[in-house]
Amino acid sequence: MTEKMLKFTELEQQTPKKRKVENRVSDFEEVYDEFINEKAKQQSSRCSQCGVPFCQVHCPLHNNIPDWLKLTAEGRLQEASELAHSTNNMPEICGRICPQDRLCEGNCVIEQSGHGTVTIGSVEKYITDTAWDEGWIKPIKVTKEIDQSVGIIGSGPAGLACAEELRKAGYKISIYDRYDRAGGLLIYGIPNFKLEKFVVERRTKLLKEGGIEFNQNIDVGKNITLEELQEKHDAILIATGVYKPREIDLPGNNLKNIFPAMEFLTASNRKGLGDKVQDFDNGKLNAENKNIVVIGGGDTAMDCVRTAIRQNAKSVKCLYRRDKENMPGSAREVNNAEEEGVEFLWLTNPKEFIGSEKISSLKIEKMQLGEPDSSGRKTPEPITNSTFEIKTDIAIKALGFDPEDLPNMFNNNNLSVSKWGTLKVDRDTMQTNIPGVFAAGDIVRGASLVVWAIKDGRDASLSIKKYLEFKKQKKIKAA
Repeated sequence: MTEKMLKFTELEQQTPKKRKVENRVSDFEEVYDEFINEKAKQQSSRCSQCGVPFCQVHCPLHNNIPDWLKLTAEGRLQEASELAHSTNNMPEICGRICPQDRLCEGNCVIEQSGHGTVTIGSVEKYITDTAWDEGWIKPIKVTKEIDQSVGIIGSGPAGLACAEELRKAGYKISIYDRYDRAGGLLIYGIPNFKLEKFVVERRTKLLKEGGIEFNQNIDVGKNITLEELQEKHDAILIATGVYKPREIDLPGNNLKNIFPAMEFLTASNRKGLGDKVQDFDNGKLNAENKNIVVIGGGDTAMDCVRTAIRQNAKSVKCLYRRDKENMPGSAREVNNAEEEGVEFLWLTNPKEFIGSEKISSLKIEKMQLGEPDSSGRKTPEPITNSTFEIKTDIAIKALGFDPEDLPNMFNNNNLSVSKWGTLKVDRDTMQTNIPGVFAAGDIVRGASLVVWAIKDGRDASLSIKKYLEFKKQKKIKAA
């Protein structure tokens, strides 16, 4: 091991090169170039092979990171890919969009010692992209079909992960999704420059080839009821995610050209996928030659500002009520946005949308940070007589997402929800209060990361498998 690994004292940290700013802002292609084989091996060899690998501990999926880094350093990429897939259903996606600076890389031991973290995300992306290119990733082959079926509502990461795990076990899987493409936020929420859509589409295509049935444009509660799905399947998983935008109640809220983030991002992503998007083509949801203001400081806000830059906006400003150090989004994404020309107005808060029929400017006030709140972050407080206006042609609200009212949407008031509107589940089994109906992902935990949704989907598959095995045994005994 010492020959191949522990090279962090000799080799400096190196990430794949970013494309030049002037090139990347003119298209929606991914920002980072690929590692070449030799660089991936070198950077993997920097791993210190810790006795207690904090990178693995702080990964929600507890990926075997030191092991696949070692395999990469030794040139054993197919084995590295198999190991990465053993704990993660979508490593090529996590390698691109996980906030590694807050998870694995941020907790890397050599990072803490001042040598610079191992570039785990970039190596993960390299391993799995190589595996796809070499044809090592194959459709599911079921050795023994089981005569039980599971209906999954939602084709986002939680639903897809659960579907794959249960299909591997031999169960018949049908996914129901209200959109015309599978992938949820991976398709319509995350821009191409972070996650090119072919990456998602090749994964869902593989699942279809493995025998998973996808039913698109199916709105549960309208096209089919939850009760009908229960009659059709032996178990149900609800993995709808959370899509309801958080609102900000300000004077002028009813003016035109004020949009929730998902409406803006979906229009852009649909356009990139080749769809006809009327509200984009007529200029309504197109930032070109407009002054864009985005309200919020998370990753969705970064997606919006960087999309607006690529649509050739006249100016792009981001309002955030705290300072840069207290932003909830990925520091890497904030830095990318700054490089690309986004202007951040730190310690500012919107007060009023101004205009006649549509917004023409936004009144904002300056803030200062006071005492820490219950979360430990300093509380933003307004500064007296500090308001000013900025010209605004489109305002985008990127304040996060809340759960939709699923009992109402599904026409099923039996579903229990928490005070936050998320579905209540037994934390040990992930089963809702309705027997045989399980739930996973953001609809249970609230808006979170893709990697957590994958973990929840995998955990739900284990509970559903136990439930179906018990149900089968009960049926055999009754006969």
